[in-house]
Amino acid sequence: MTGRHALRVLSLAGALGLWQSLTALDVNLWLRFEQFPTVVDVAREFGERVGSGPYWQDLTDSLTRIVTGFALAAVAGVTVGTAIARSRLAADLLGPVLEVLRPIPAIALVPVAILLFPSNEQGIVFITFTAAFFPVMVSTRHAVRALTPVWEEAVLTMGGGRWRVLGSVVLPGALPGILGGLSVGIGVSWICVISAEMISGEYGVGYRTWQDYTVVDYPGVFVGMATIGVLGWLTSTAVELAGRRVTRWLPRTEHTPVARVRVRDAALAPAPAQPATRSATAPIRTHKEA
Repeated sequence: MTGRHALRVLSLAGALGLWQSLTALDVNLWLRFEQFPTVVDVAREFGERVGSGPYWQDLTDSLTRIVTGFALAAVAGVTVGTAIARSRLAADLLGPVLEVLRPIPAIALVPVAILLFPSNEQGIVFITFTAAFFPVMVSTRHAVRALTPVWEEAVLTMGGGRWRVLGSVVLPGALPGILGGLSVGIGVSWICVISAEMISGEYGVGYRTWQDYTVVDYPGVFVGMATIGVLGWLTSTAVELAGRRVTRWLPRTEHTPVARVRVRDAALAPAPAQPATRSATAPIRTHKEA
């Protein structure tokens, strides 16, 4: 285990230790911890639920909803964002409508989803899709518009057509910005899918967490919160790793100390050429001797 990984483990262990101390001692200053379950209580409840079928059914339902909605939003967001950035007609037709809808929180569309879709499952997927669509669309639009036209002109000069430009210049050049929108979108999707499950869901981690709250099962509430956190971290990490794999051509400069880079560059740099000097013992020839 490297030093960085050890530090991260110690950070998490310290946070859990502080939580256990505050709840076990019933600290009640400005914040009240006397009603909080301890880490031991939450761990015991988590162990019991892991061995039960409903926990895994809730997990599967939430993951299915988030993956379905996010995948649809990724495809639609990249497509619409590219079209708006590249086509004036698409910008005039779609831009005003999307800009009016974009400020509306996705969770506020729950009544609309209930009225539109025949089942709650489809409505929750729609909420998840809406939550991820706008971050992906906006980031794609800005990334495509920020591309320098020199690359496109070079492809056109060599005989490439519109689709060649799109596949060789536009999408690869905008890929870092698109990946940033995907990272934001997956986080917003989790917020909205859990909220939708709490309001109108049938099964799911959010639904189960809210049910535990209504029956005052606080250890169960914290189990649901921990499950949501772990699932969100895993999906965000998966998006980031996939982005790193498809952008291996980009330079990786993060987490590299500047001093280490300087030392490495100095070690790899060729030695400066020494100016040619005459030997102290070499005779100096005059013009006549020459």
